[in-house]
Amino acid sequence: MSTATVELVKAIQTLGKTGQYKIGFNQSKKLVMLGKAKAAVIAANAPPHVKRDLKYYAKLSNIPVIEFPGTNFELGALIGKPFGVSSMVIIDPGQSNILDLAREVSGNE
Repeated sequence: MSTATVELVKAIQTLGKTGQYKIGFNQSKKLVMLGKAKAAVIAANAPPHVKRDLKYYAKLSNIPVIEFPGTNFELGALIGKPFGVSSMVIIDPGQSNILDLAREVSGNE
């Protein structure tokens, strides 16, 4: 596992404990379209239409997108959910540094 991946895993775990987020494609898409999300996270095995649509609307709203290198079940487990999470949006990062990582990934520093 790369250093960047380890940092991302820690940031998502911290977000799950201290921040505010919404999970699920419909909820994520809606908040990204309204510009109410600060960043989006998409699991590596998310369906193609989820990746395509979220990236498209995030680009229009100037919201960074993080592609989580693990599966939807790994992403769900990181935030304490007993089910897969293919996409999620960050409303408040809490004590995590996930927004800094999102800016680095998207190149919008």
